[in-house]
Amino acid sequence: MSPSVRAASVALSGSQIHYLEAGRGPAVLLLHGASFDATTWQSLGTLALLAERGYRAIAIDLPDYGESQRSNDPPEVVLPELLAALALATPAIVSPSMSGRYSLPLLVRHPEAIAGFVAVAPVGIERYEAQLQGLGVPTLAVWGGNDRTVPPAEADRLCQPLLDAEKVVLDGAGHACYMQATEAFHQHLLAFLQRCCGEEGN
Repeated sequence: MSPSVRAASVALSGSQIHYLEAGRGPAVLLLHGASFDATTWQSLGTLALLAERGYRAIAIDLPDYGESQRSNDPPEVVLPELLAALALATPAIVSPSMSGRYSLPLLVRHPEAIAGFVAVAPVGIERYEAQLQGLGVPTLAVWGGNDRTVPPAEADRLCQPLLDAEKVVLDGAGHACYMQATEAFHQHLLAFLQRCCGEEGN
């Protein structure tokens, strides 16, 4: 039987932020790109897979996406508020594309709050490049080899300043590589989570 997925919401500065959650264990927070929302991770089977492997998987609708309300908060304060509201001490964070506007400020300002960072061609790397220098947060950079939106060279820009980073290029995939090469993406994600959060969620 597949793990059950529950829908819920949490109030951030007066706005309701919707999310989907499955499983118990070390937390994995799944963000999304501009053309997607929390249901993307449900459709791809990522929520169920992570729950089956012993993780607490949480896919959120970023403000003004999916079922979440618009927020007046700037992107850089949304995730710190969310982590506090959901009592997530040190989750791993999966951040594709547009969600880099939310995740990269957290990475550079509160690295102690993140167990591991999975960067899936996030936007905004150049803005935070100097602040990435010497950070020790375990990082997995996943790019599509045919990404024309955020070219694979940006993966090097992200990884080179970091102390613990690895790059994976999924050949033949484009910007939304996790949708075009889902099985390979899941394999790399699970291997990374075993390293930074504990094997099989334990």
